[in-house]
Amino acid sequence: MFLWRRILSYLRPHRGALALAAVASALYAALDALSIVVFIPFLGTVFGVAGDAAGGNGTPAEGIDRALDNTVGRFVDLDGEPQAVVGGIIVFILLLIVIKSAVDFARSWLSARVEQGVTRDLRNEVYGHLLQLDLSFFGRVRTGQIVSRLTHDVEHLRTLVAAELIKAVSSVLFFAATLFWMLVISVSLTVAAFVVVPLTMLIWGPLVRRLRRGDRAVLDMAGEVGAHIQETVSGIRMVKAASAEPQARKRFVGLTGDYFDTFLRTARLRALAGPMTEVLVAVGTAILLWYGARMVVMEGSLTGEAFIGFIILSTRLYVPVKYLGKLPALVQPGLAGAERVFEFLDAPAEGRDREGAIRFTGVRDGIRYRDVRLEYREGEPVLSQLSFRAPAGAVVALVGPSGAGKTSIVDLLGRFHEPVAGAVEIDGTDLRDLQLASLRGALGVVSQDTVLFHDTVRANIAYGSEQAPRERIEAAARAAHAHDFVMKLPDGYDTVVGERGTTLSGGQRQRIAIARAVFRDPPILILDEATSALDSESERIVQAALEELLEGRTVFVIAHRLSTIRRADLILVVDEGRIVQQGSHAELMDQGGLYARLREMQFR
Repeated sequence: MFLWRRILSYLRPHRGALALAAVASALYAALDALSIVVFIPFLGTVFGVAGDAAGGNGTPAEGIDRALDNTVGRFVDLDGEPQAVVGGIIVFILLLIVIKSAVDFARSWLSARVEQGVTRDLRNEVYGHLLQLDLSFFGRVRTGQIVSRLTHDVEHLRTLVAAELIKAVSSVLFFAATLFWMLVISVSLTVAAFVVVPLTMLIWGPLVRRLRRGDRAVLDMAGEVGAHIQETVSGIRMVKAASAEPQARKRFVGLTGDYFDTFLRTARLRALAGPMTEVLVAVGTAILLWYGARMVVMEGSLTGEAFIGFIILSTRLYVPVKYLGKLPALVQPGLAGAERVFEFLDAPAEGRDREGAIRFTGVRDGIRYRDVRLEYREGEPVLSQLSFRAPAGAVVALVGPSGAGKTSIVDLLGRFHEPVAGAVEIDGTDLRDLQLASLRGALGVVSQDTVLFHDTVRANIAYGSEQAPRERIEAAARAAHAHDFVMKLPDGYDTVVGERGTTLSGGQRQRIAIARAVFRDPPILILDEATSALDSESERIVQAALEELLEGRTVFVIAHRLSTIRRADLILVVDEGRIVQQGSHAELMDQGGLYARLREMQFR
């Protein structure tokens, strides 16, 4: 029940349009039913019986006569000359159709407005929450699964909240309007028409539960297929370099095969909905024909034209009945999608600002790590008893084996992770007491894996700043030794660099990333293997750009190539989440230990 309340909450912002759509649906249902009922006096007039009962107590005929007098009779004289009555009814039917069509247009437009409004709100909420999740979430959830929930699952939830529920409301209103006229014509005949309803409910219960499990499995498999495509596209160079195309294809064929089998199992259950409903409708219709004919021919409690009108109404009634009968099966993909989307939305967002948090204005004294302990999983420390001090304006280098925890150390500076013990302080203030936006706005990051977006050079340099002066962007590019090659591009600074900057070389991408850092003018700079993937010529140019970038900043450098960090003010040697040595290059070489061994291995 809670799941349904949460799903329906997405309709609340659109309750005005939804209410108008419901009113239009109710009016449409009433006009549609009346357009059928009006044929009863038409048939009675044409066949010369004028709606009188053939016998019996006459109560059903009197009921329909009164109802017709209060509706059609207000516009057409049903007791007048037959030709005039027929003409009046025909005009009345045409007017009903015109009004009904106008109402149907309003209903469809309002329903579309609600549907797209819900879609927009859903996508905005899910994407907004995605941006608030901490890095650990992205580390444990595959990209393809995230994309699947943002696309397929949101679409299923949108279909459930907007399309299916609006159709369900319309069907209920259509059912109610039709049922009203059926009851007016004959209560006992209406009861006979619903004999099969309990049997329908008995059959649908177990089927719905199995459909829910099946639809959840289908969505999970769709996420796996999407994740594999994402991995293949992002790592296509490695796939080709390793001649692993057959292996990748085999794995993909296996995933699509599993999806195919899972989908068909669920589709087989859902396919039962139509035939089961049709059979039950046929049984109900047979009962209705037998009992109605008996009332007309043997009992004389119902007129022939009233029975014909009732039959036509009952056939229209089965349209919403069949839809509502299949509704439990139709909503299962949406419910499964809703569960997956809500799991995503319920994932904890990264830490927000503490009450009274202050704005970060720069580093004046230094940055200190005090007995820091970091865990990604409870009981499994990534960093332990980590303590050191980086003076303001110093260049601090982090070296050590892969997986030692170097990147985790600098991630703490931007509060991408929070320590479970100890603290990271700037000028004596715990980072958690600083406003997160101002802290991250003071960080500049240049990494080996340069991130450029499918946008212009200008937008990539000024990323995060909507109104950036052209002069400032170009000044940043010149400082990064990027201006000259940018001006040679087809559209200069307005050239679109392609996804992940594929139209640029590695050195050009890196210089754009450095220009972005210069543009931000951060007091704290992080260089994560910034030149390790470049050729010698590109590295020389990028190193020259970095030299200018280091001036006046507190810098953290992660490097495996020890030749690049000899001039660092402080070198931290990290191993298994601990600092095992620290000092200058000369001091560490005198100490021996891990630093000296790493250097000897590189230069051997």
